[in-house]
Amino acid sequence: MTIAISSRIQGSETVAYLGPKGTNSEQAARKYFSTKARFFAVTSIAEVFRAVEMGASEYGVVPVENSLEGSVHATLDLLLESSLIVYGEVELRIEHSLIVKPGQKMGEIHLVLSHPQALAQCRRFLEKNLPKAELREVNSTALAVELIKNMDHAAAIGTEIASENGSMEILARGIEDNPNNFTRFFILCKDEAKPSGRDKTSIIFSAKNIPGVLYKILGAFAIREINLTKIESRPERGKPWEYVFYLDFEGHRSEEKSEAALKDLQDKCLFVKVIGSYPRAVA
Repeated sequence: MTIAISSRIQGSETVAYLGPKGTNSEQAARKYFSTKARFFAVTSIAEVFRAVEMGASEYGVVPVENSLEGSVHATLDLLLESSLIVYGEVELRIEHSLIVKPGQKMGEIHLVLSHPQALAQCRRFLEKNLPKAELREVNSTALAVELIKNMDHAAAIGTEIASENGSMEILARGIEDNPNNFTRFFILCKDEAKPSGRDKTSIIFSAKNIPGVLYKILGAFAIREINLTKIESRPERGKPWEYVFYLDFEGHRSEEKSEAALKDLQDKCLFVKVIGSYPRAVA
């Protein structure tokens, strides 16, 4: 199985994603995989992991990081616990649309439904165009679109794919306040991707409690001119005031300098877990 330059897997794979239908996770899954893939929604990030671990799905798609809100902690915690491998990544620009029943006009809208984050991210648009409309929070943008099917004078803030799934109409596109809103998603499976020449590696480690240890760990990459693209700490469950670190670096784990850096880490860490080497996302 190979990954093309477009980062799409070509075939009829089964793909689990965080639902419901019409979410950004579904859009990310459809961006990465071919149109022949069979997609199905599950109710939580943990269920995506479980579907792949149990063999109900070949691949899983989970959000891992948002450019405005930061990391998705549920995904990070499960990556530490799970034996699944990060096979790829996809980046999706988060674009919000004002969605209505066909024929609904802007001046007729008295109620706007959406997830609280989406409402907050479209504040300026709502204040300018719908200053008197009631704003009502629901559990997801996809649910908001589903609910307004049976409402008059209502609109939802949601995704383009949700409007298509529900045969609804987009009244305004790109209504978010900040256009630089991107979410990064991981593609999970049981197998590691082969080197592509444009790879990234993600690891998790816990450092020994000795002076300067983090400086020495980062130095293992610096002396080999390996570029780090992310480092973040998370509290270690069951161990107050102890932490695990999540680190991404450019290159495949099988490359000579990557192997040498990872070997250096073994002497300075309590554990090192490579969660995947995979092709970097392309626009």
